[in-house]
Amino acid sequence: MKTICFPDGTTVPALGQGTWMMAEDYGRRSQEIAALREGLSLGLTLIDTAEMYADGEAERLVGEAIAGVRDEVFLVSKAYPQNASRTRLPRACEASLDRLGTDRIDLYLLHWRGSVPLTETVEAMERLVADGKILRWGVSNLDIDDMDELIASGGKGCQTDQILYNLTRRGPEYDLIPSLANRQMPVMAYSPVEQGRLLGHRGLVAMAQARGATPAQMALAWLLRRDGIIPIPKAGSIAHVRENRAALDLALSDAEVQRLDELFPPPRGPESLAML
Repeated sequence: MKTICFPDGTTVPALGQGTWMMAEDYGRRSQEIAALREGLSLGLTLIDTAEMYADGEAERLVGEAIAGVRDEVFLVSKAYPQNASRTRLPRACEASLDRLGTDRIDLYLLHWRGSVPLTETVEAMERLVADGKILRWGVSNLDIDDMDELIASGGKGCQTDQILYNLTRRGPEYDLIPSLANRQMPVMAYSPVEQGRLLGHRGLVAMAQARGATPAQMALAWLLRRDGIIPIPKAGSIAHVRENRAALDLALSDAEVQRLDELFPPPRGPESLAML
């Protein structure tokens, strides 16, 4: 299993499990829990969720999935920007801990930037670390200027920036990802198959067929070959999570990487960070 290292020295699997849009249909609940548990058994022990997802139900679903094996899981959750103040963040964190059924979150992220000053959010995050409620913190959807401001605001303890990054969203490669790499800060890549829209791309489908793989596996393998990138695809079934796990064993050739660059050109200049 390839691993990625955070600035504090903690290592995690390079491929995680996302939960965005899970727990929205109670009829799929048992299937989604089974998928998360299958992922854990396959070594995908990083699980990402957020208080926003399904209005907290995704955290409850994750809590049920990890019951009895909490110590084997690297648990990531995220707080709304309006909850990122020194008074509201502790309450938001406690609510997430309750829904997750745990006493600590391994990595707690600011979901996106809002009106709360970054200096105040950093202070609140560091207080949660000191209190043992979270073990480390990071951010999500912050562009390069935001990251520079965060670090200047005392945010040297930030461990990651979770961003929209996939074959069709390569803008961060121009400046944000190199800047994060200079700080030894890995990227968590959400929506690594563009919420499924990549799967119908004719060029990618043709490449996958020639390789005996699926388009999703090709897209994930492209991310996994890069240093410091942690894709967090969602899988709502056991078959889907097994498909994702197999991407770790798919080594792309130089010719395949070149072809992907032709199909999905890298950025030629700075681009604003996209969000979904």
